[in-house]
Amino acid sequence: MRTDPKQNLWKGFLAGALGGLAASFAMSQFHALFQKAGSAALPSGEDSTVRAASAVSRTVFHHKLTLDQKKIAGPTVHYSFGANVAAIYGTTAELAPLVSTGWGIPFGAAVWLGAHVITVPALGLSEPITHSAPRAEAVEFGAHLVYGAVVEGLRRFLRRRLLR
Repeated sequence: MRTDPKQNLWKGFLAGALGGLAASFAMSQFHALFQKAGSAALPSGEDSTVRAASAVSRTVFHHKLTLDQKKIAGPTVHYSFGANVAAIYGTTAELAPLVSTGWGIPFGAAVWLGAHVITVPALGLSEPITHSAPRAEAVEFGAHLVYGAVVEGLRRFLRRRLLR
């Protein structure tokens, strides 16, 4: 008989953060798969993570990022955001295990809605999804579902096997 580990917010936070890092990588690979397939539906140019890094650099440090700095800053924002959101998810799953129902798919959909659909366009870091091709948005939605499933799968594994 398998039992869930005893509630521990720090272990949930760590398991979520590690899951978020792995899930951010999986999400990037999902996007790359569609780019390799020659999908014209995916946007080109600066993505929202590079725009966010550039905005922070200009506002906080009064520095315009170079092209080389943007190549580092974009992924840094992507992985930081992915790890932090998943760490919050991991902590929440400790307090309310019901949030982990559905193997992270509802979590991925919530991140897609909250970040990609609402917050990022509201901050002016991307166009609203109504300006994107439906196929591009389907890929983006799918990438977020992959993100949620990987976060939950790794979080669950870590909590039950390594972070007991």
